[in-house]
Amino acid sequence: FTDLTPTHISWQPSVNAANHHTDRYANTELTVRRGQAFIITLYFNRPRQNGESLAFVTEIGPYPSESHRTRAVFKLSEAGPSGWSAAQGPSEATATNFVITSPANAVIGRYNLTLLVTSGNKISSRYLGQFVLLFNPWCTGDDVFIANENERQEYVLNENGIIFVGNARYIEARAWYYGQFQDLLNICLTMLDLSLYYRQDPGMDVSRRGDPKYVGRVISSMINGNDNDNGVLLGKWQGSFHSHENPSRWDGSVVILKKWRQDNYRPVQYGQCWVFAGVMCTVLRCLGIPTRLVSNFNSAHDVDRNLSIDKYYDSSGRSLNISKDSTWDYHVWNESWFVRPDLGRSYNGWQVLDATPQEQSKGIFQCGPASVVAIKEGEVDLDYDTLFVYTEVNADCNRWIVYNDGTKKRVYCDTEIIGRFISTKALGSNARVDITANYKYPEGKGIVTRVYKKALAKILGTSVTEGRTESADGRPSETVRNPGIAGKFKLAEPPVFGKDINLILVLNNLSSDRKAVRVDMSASTILYTRRTVAEILKATTSAELGPKQGKHIRVKIPYAHYGKYLTTDKRIQVTALCEVMRSHGLKLLVEKTIILEDTNIIIKLPRRIVVNRAATLEISYANPLPEPVSRCVLLVTLMNQQVKINLARLAPRERSKIYFEFTPRRSGPLQLQVDFSCDKFSHVKGFVTIAVAPS
Repeated sequence: FTDLTPTHISWQPSVNAANHHTDRYANTELTVRRGQAFIITLYFNRPRQNGESLAFVTEIGPYPSESHRTRAVFKLSEAGPSGWSAAQGPSEATATNFVITSPANAVIGRYNLTLLVTSGNKISSRYLGQFVLLFNPWCTGDDVFIANENERQEYVLNENGIIFVGNARYIEARAWYYGQFQDLLNICLTMLDLSLYYRQDPGMDVSRRGDPKYVGRVISSMINGNDNDNGVLLGKWQGSFHSHENPSRWDGSVVILKKWRQDNYRPVQYGQCWVFAGVMCTVLRCLGIPTRLVSNFNSAHDVDRNLSIDKYYDSSGRSLNISKDSTWDYHVWNESWFVRPDLGRSYNGWQVLDATPQEQSKGIFQCGPASVVAIKEGEVDLDYDTLFVYTEVNADCNRWIVYNDGTKKRVYCDTEIIGRFISTKALGSNARVDITANYKYPEGKGIVTRVYKKALAKILGTSVTEGRTESADGRPSETVRNPGIAGKFKLAEPPVFGKDINLILVLNNLSSDRKAVRVDMSASTILYTRRTVAEILKATTSAELGPKQGKHIRVKIPYAHYGKYLTTDKRIQVTALCEVMRSHGLKLLVEKTIILEDTNIIIKLPRRIVVNRAATLEISYANPLPEPVSRCVLLVTLMNQQVKINLARLAPRERSKIYFEFTPRRSGPLQLQVDFSCDKFSHVKGFVTIAVAPS
């Protein structure tokens, strides 16, 4: 007899891809999920004889070994110790079907498959090719198993996303295209091989890739390029972006990941929190880990880890950038769904992962996975980085006045402002779902203070009996004396980009004594991280308040003052420091952040849009300014196809429109994004989700 040898292999791509929910990946090699059988067909040079036995070998990584579970040898119809198995399916004379099953905890990545033929005492091996193995949220034995099919459709298979931005009083939705099936799988696998973890110990690193907590943590370190590790994006939050991309320019992850590969894995410039989170969601969904984006409004960054955010102002109410602590209007991170055998069953479920480089964890810019349950319960000593995320949603907020002689006086403490309206996209729609209750107990209940004290005790290593107003180093701080007046800013009308802003400072005398009040007012354009860009208003006035009397002070910020200092964040912060005269320096600090509204882009759809048929949309855009604008550009993005349209200049307050024709190639939801820029402002966004009907 000639030796039994396979002459040809069929990976049965369409059958396997349909069974494994991998039919949308653009790569051509077999892509399957772990813990589930797949079929291959081998064509042999002759029928198999008695006494000839077959076995398969799977190998992954540079140093495959059975002890590391990166190599498995398994004979036909024999259950071996590796958890891999092969069985013969219904076959013909020379075409044999084999059903191969991987264990539900197998390492994920690209495998080599080899056939061993044993005939008597002779063993010959034949290399068959490569396949990719992914996490399997459909498999009950997999750590990432998620029981609800609607959740799997959303958190694994949906390529369109919504990111909630703005601030706690004005939440806006921004579209994001994840595009995890757009030929990114090789890029995502390469990302694992470029990490510092892999460089330190390739064999050990690959052997741990069956664990979603390990893979999630490694990916969180690789989305940012802050560790000299070929990360995907560099962050930048101030100054100009020059020849690089303003973070507001991005509409999705595909362009960023492909640019990263094209530039030989040099970090792409630039990202901010929602960009890091959007790209990480793409990579984790691509690898098969259920993942979603979460926005936290009034998000604390507590550098000194004392559960308190300290903000400083000078004696005229101007914000001072002297604290390392900060509060961002919003911060976006990811949640991924998997079990936590390292912590115990009660911590299974959603886990926070954050790729935005804020603080190092074990020497690397990475964050998580932190169990959302652990955060809610104040278990800040549990792995990984639970304390950092706990403070993002729970820190106290202190405001201090710094006098000319350097002395500091606390004028305000708020225990409820941080961590509001924690939001994520709804299943199957663009609606916002508030998930604050997953992260914290309702304010005003005693349990909140109990959890806070537990967290503080774990940080300080001692039990805490005082209330929450002490400074977190344990020393009671000077208590805030009530100045006897209350104040707030109200908008006289909605603040519109390009128009003057009219505000009213409402002051109320809470006492039955007359009060003379000096008011120092200032306004600055700011970033979403609340960093000051430029001061645009400074004024001092005074008010006489009779007993229990209220007073309205009008404030106007003309467009001419703010226009050229506004960033794409379109934010202005107004503060009033109100000092009660002859009261030994009692002061009230009133603050408001204004986001300028911009109803610029309007997209009109035809009544019905059908797959493979041309459709025409009407896109209208406007110049909201009292001056003309030129160099107008409209970017229209559908999935990862972008069209750039140069437009004529617009007169002051002029609105214009274009007609845009496209042909959808798939039925189902399709996101269309529009981005409008000109010489006076940039990256005004609009989007619509189109339901494409089957033909």
